[in-house]
Amino acid sequence: MRFELLFLGKTKEEYLARGIADFSGRLKRYVDLSIRTLKSGQDSDRDDDAIRRAEGQLLLARLAPNSRLVALDPNGRALTSPGLAGLLTGWENEGAGLITFVLGGPLGLAPEVLERADLTISLSPLTFTHEMARLILLEQLYRAWTIKAGTGYHK
Repeated sequence: MRFELLFLGKTKEEYLARGIADFSGRLKRYVDLSIRTLKSGQDSDRDDDAIRRAEGQLLLARLAPNSRLVALDPNGRALTSPGLAGLLTGWENEGAGLITFVLGGPLGLAPEVLERADLTISLSPLTFTHEMARLILLEQLYRAWTIKAGTGYHK
């Protein structure tokens, strides 16, 4: 199984970039992982809906046709860490090849991306910056794989 994470815009906060790099390295011990950072659609001449639509088109254009798409959205399904581990185990048992996780920019994801998603999840009922959400997603994916592997990290 392979994971691809699509992010809009660079991670500007250095402490978050270091955390993302750390958990990316840890997760790569368990799964083939690629992170693609795409140019954000932010433009001071466009309204929020136009920006969200442009970003959505960009994300969907980069999506591999055979990929299972997981969108992160505050209105998505709430999972526990063991629940995420179980979901990944199920996908692995089904022979899922590529799982793509998409995070929107500060304005969130376009409706077209949410409609295309095979699953929409929420990281928390709390609100995080999109940069923090990147780190939290990677940490949770790593935690899920350590649960599957039976290591002590989850305790």
